[in-house]
Amino acid sequence: MNSFEKTFGILLNNSDITVESAYKALNILNSRNIDFGDIFFERTVNEGFSLEEGIIKAAYYTIEQGAGVRAVNQAKTGFAYTQTLDNKSLTEACLAAHSISSGRRCDNVEIKSSIKDTKQLYIEDDPVTSMDKAEKVSILQILNESARALDPRVTQVMASLICCHKSRIVMPTDDALRYDIKPEVNITVTVIMEHNGKRESGSASGGGAFLIEDLLKTTTLEDMAKEAVRVASLNLEAIPAPAGNMPVVLGAGWPGVLIHEAVGHGLEGDAIRTGSSLFAGKLGQKVASDCCTVIDDGSIENRRGSLSFDDEGTDTKSNVLIENGILRKYMMDKQNARLLGQETTGNGRRQSFNCLPIPRMTNTYLAAGKYEKDEIISSVDKGIYAVNFKGGQVDIASGEFTFSASEAYLIENGRITSPIKGATLIGNGPETMKQISMVGNDLEFDKGIGSCGKAGQSVPVGIGQPTVKLDNVIVGGTEH
Repeated sequence: MNSFEKTFGILLNNSDITVESAYKALNILNSRNIDFGDIFFERTVNEGFSLEEGIIKAAYYTIEQGAGVRAVNQAKTGFAYTQTLDNKSLTEACLAAHSISSGRRCDNVEIKSSIKDTKQLYIEDDPVTSMDKAEKVSILQILNESARALDPRVTQVMASLICCHKSRIVMPTDDALRYDIKPEVNITVTVIMEHNGKRESGSASGGGAFLIEDLLKTTTLEDMAKEAVRVASLNLEAIPAPAGNMPVVLGAGWPGVLIHEAVGHGLEGDAIRTGSSLFAGKLGQKVASDCCTVIDDGSIENRRGSLSFDDEGTDTKSNVLIENGILRKYMMDKQNARLLGQETTGNGRRQSFNCLPIPRMTNTYLAAGKYEKDEIISSVDKGIYAVNFKGGQVDIASGEFTFSASEAYLIENGRITSPIKGATLIGNGPETMKQISMVGNDLEFDKGIGSCGKAGQSVPVGIGQPTVKLDNVIVGGTEH
């Protein structure tokens, strides 16, 4: 059995839909005068366990499957979906979706069966079945026992394990059929520590597009527990953060969420077409400092945000969005690309078969620069070193953002000194990009746990950056 037969079998094993009948439905969709359309088949199996107070508090196993049908005519979109996978329901969905166009096609071109092979960015194996449930539960128990054994101040441990196996087939009216199977795993542990009336938390996570067994080859459960305890202990010792305008050094890896939120969303095609982004109409213009190159790349192997092709059937690739401070490209799905006369970049994504694809990021990161981390730290007389963030907000229209640091330190006389808590970074995305004066050579990505919400849809993403120096940022602190 080849990969396509395997994917088709997983998705439509108990259905009367065949490749031939699916193309018959696609031709019905294309019989009206539309720009393009597609049928998107998907089956997602999710399994998860969560531990609290030393016991498994919740467990779930879900299967979601169906087909979404879309017809696009300029700025109009007809969409229908069915959770019943049979020929009758699929035909009805196609008839409903193409009703946005009143005219019939004059060319009467029949879409023939054509299949394009998938580039392998991740294995097809199923993390839901590769390890039995007892072993998965034991992972959470080990995290709990390890964290409690490390420090008597640990009063609570919460841990979760999530597995996902997603199969999809995209049948566009204007291109070949695409097929794909992707695994996803995620393990997270959070500890609560109490001492002298103070209470703080710390977390550690790991995940990606592979099996649990593969994740545990790169990190141990004991190390994950140790990291969560380290962060919680650090926060117990932390002093209040200072407030005011000052230099801020962002750590490598997850702090790239600032680039993702404050810049990335503003470069997505729908925000550009509607003019709601500050970056609209600025291709070829300088929008960041010379040392900034921002890339979105959905083709990195085994990354959570990667896809062999996007949810419209377009190959993912490395897209240089900002090059040495100059805006070069926006992230586009098919519809917005057509309306703006630009190329599709492989960024059309959807949460599920029952959602419309919209332009979204994949793995978005700031490219490495030339400086050593120690050089960057030593260049700051008085400021903050933000290693990790726990949340933030951004307004795409204005570019204004706020981000709260979950692990941060003072920088004094070019040295990292006391841990601080309560530090919030406040600023404007485009203006902050111009404040970047030093970019490190230590590019890192997040631990494989990122998800992004937009328009009510959540999709897996990757985030990354090297150590970065911002010359002047407003810091909201808690110091009296």
